[in-house]
Amino acid sequence: MNQVALVGRITKDPILRRVSEGRVQSSFVLAVNRNFKNQKGEVETDFVLCTLWGKAAENTAKHCGKGSLIGVGGRIQSRSYEREDKSRVYVTEVIAEDIRFILTKKRTNDNLYSEQVGRMTLPTEEKSDAEHFNLPSRETEGLPIF
Repeated sequence: MNQVALVGRITKDPILRRVSEGRVQSSFVLAVNRNFKNQKGEVETDFVLCTLWGKAAENTAKHCGKGSLIGVGGRIQSRSYEREDKSRVYVTEVIAEDIRFILTKKRTNDNLYSEQVGRMTLPTEEKSDAEHFNLPSRETEGLPIF
């Protein structure tokens, strides 16, 4: 069984990409807090790459901006590709099949589509973003995922 359910905040405005045969795709990084505190008493955050297709990608890019709190249900997928310098890159991502908008924030950019056509680019995040995405305790109680 390959199922995953996450609740977290989007770290950047999602961008749509047109891929083959008119399909649309969107990738974003979801900041998900862990359920415990580390030795310093801080909540650690994981940054999870999520990929959406079709109408779910369009709706998420249209209605969710950086900082939106969403629930994602889907499956984990691993893939690899070769860079121009012949090095192999391995990617693990969540292929989202179900999205729930819990608390949306406005997009900072009105452009829904990526300027780059063809080859997909994966979002990258700096570790310093972790401090901006810890959920207050009142928001973590009783969040519906599905």
